[in-house]
Amino acid sequence: MRAPRTLSLQLRLLALLLLACLAGSLVHAALVHWPLPALLQRLGRPEWVPQAGSMGALGLSLLLLLPLMMALADWMLAPLHKLLRALQGSVLSYRDGDFSLSLAAEGSERYGELGELLRLHNELGQALRAQRQQLAQRELLLDSVVQNTPVAMLLCDQEGRIAYANLAARQLLSEGRSLSGAHMQELLAQAPAALRQAILDGQDQLVSIKEGEQEEHFHCSRRDLILQGQAHRLLLLRRMTRELSRQEVASWKRVIRVISHELNNSLAPISSLAHSGAELARRGQIERLEGVFQSIGGRAKHLHSFLSAYARFAKLPQPQCTPVSWPEFLSSLATHSPFQWQGELPAQAGFFDAAQIEQALINLIKNAHEAGGPAQEVCLSVVQQGAELRITVADRGPGMSDTVLAQALLPFYSTKRSGDGGGSGLGLALAREIVEAHGGRIALANREGGGLKVSLILPSISTLSNSTAQPQSEGRA
Repeated sequence: MRAPRTLSLQLRLLALLLLACLAGSLVHAALVHWPLPALLQRLGRPEWVPQAGSMGALGLSLLLLLPLMMALADWMLAPLHKLLRALQGSVLSYRDGDFSLSLAAEGSERYGELGELLRLHNELGQALRAQRQQLAQRELLLDSVVQNTPVAMLLCDQEGRIAYANLAARQLLSEGRSLSGAHMQELLAQAPAALRQAILDGQDQLVSIKEGEQEEHFHCSRRDLILQGQAHRLLLLRRMTRELSRQEVASWKRVIRVISHELNNSLAPISSLAHSGAELARRGQIERLEGVFQSIGGRAKHLHSFLSAYARFAKLPQPQCTPVSWPEFLSSLATHSPFQWQGELPAQAGFFDAAQIEQALINLIKNAHEAGGPAQEVCLSVVQQGAELRITVADRGPGMSDTVLAQALLPFYSTKRSGDGGGSGLGLALAREIVEAHGGRIALANREGGGLKVSLILPSISTLSNSTAQPQSEGRA
């Protein structure tokens, strides 16, 4: 099937060469033999007759043959020229993204092997059209999913301009207006300070911002990616308030079970010991009552210690803020929990409740040591950033997953197993309560290279003085 098509173009070229040779021979014979010599003899110009084999005869033959051969070549190759022009136009359309053009296949057998090329070209066009239609349907589906997802999504190019923003992002950051083409810096200038800082930090973390009179919690994450050879940045802001509320209810149910279990574990032995003491008193075995009373006192002391720990969390006193000398504060903290110091001390003294912040940092440093990383990698730093003071405890443990990050600040949430010594789940929650009582906030983020960093972000002296001047309730649920 392929042999005739393969020979078709060759036969055309062979026929053209044969015709050229035949026409050249005829023209040369007409010039040197007949009829031109006979005509010149009649005209009395025999000296004009070209000699056979002379350069003049050959040049004159070529001059007369050239227009004839050009016309003949154009006639024989006209179908091929037409096909090549059509293919060229079709390829240019493909380059511009237009796959709707098809070439007529009727009579393609005239083109030999180029007819096969025409057939393959049309099949390629059909395949590209089908793929284009599938991609369009997928893009439509993906756009519908992205636009209607509750997660706010922002895609920025390497210059910081917003290339894409879904409906949730527009409602959160611009009251539903379009954000395409806007600059990220201009958008952040109008965003809440906590959200702006979380985005600039570039780490996955939880952030709380005010929306009207309510506080909304968001999980902020940032990813770098390459699109069409250009660096882009994807920002994701996921509302966590409803999820945190559900987790909070679950936490309170959990604490009721924990307290109920602990009370039963203590009250049951006390009840049993009281019954045994009464029986011993009835029998007159008074010498054994002392041991019974000691056991009852031990169980009561344990129960009192357990309930006191939870009471301290449930009812924190209002912080008494005073100027704090950094060397003395850090020296006192180091006696409770070892850590490595990073950076330099702020020139300005701190202004907070030293006892409460120390307790919060003790819990954080204890958690950092229990994270599983090297002890010498547990470090603490203090940085003054404008109107905010940031105290950060960092470790080189395994860090936290997104699920754990979303729940780590909830009371009684702990990733420690009871067999490992357990955990009351109050360390981070207590630190959060202390910081929020100071008018600040707490931020959790995974570190580059592994590990976790927890930052206590406290307001400046003037801001804190104004906030503490307002009456506050002493107890916190």
